[in-house]
Amino acid sequence: MLVYEFKVKGKPTQYQAIDQAIWIAQFVANKCWRYWMDNNRVSRGDLYRYNRQLRAEFPFVAALNSHAYQASLELCWSGMARFYDNCKKQISGNKGFPKFRKHSRSVDTPEATRLGSPTL
Repeated sequence: MLVYEFKVKGKPTQYQAIDQAIWIAQFVANKCWRYWMDNNRVSRGDLYRYNRQLRAEFPFVAALNSHAYQASLELCWSGMARFYDNCKKQISGNKGFPKFRKHSRSVDTPEATRLGSPTL
């Protein structure tokens, strides 16, 4: 994956919108981690169904672009799959148990992709 990093100069409302999008994507990811920890045998389809519940329950999640929260969900799924693969391979030591996201600094949006950068 090619990632471009650049400093953006914007208006305070634009910075606020970016911060809010990052916060919502982090919220969705953490809710998916908790759902995975509380339930056995969670599939990708289960996560998408749970994501629809989140959108119905929390209006701020529904306000986020669908591409951004789906990308957040896919990152969670890849972390879960990597953890299970490490367990199957019987890798000694830390298996890479997924952690909650505390300090997110990026969100994947179609607007960023249009500008030439896959993440903001």
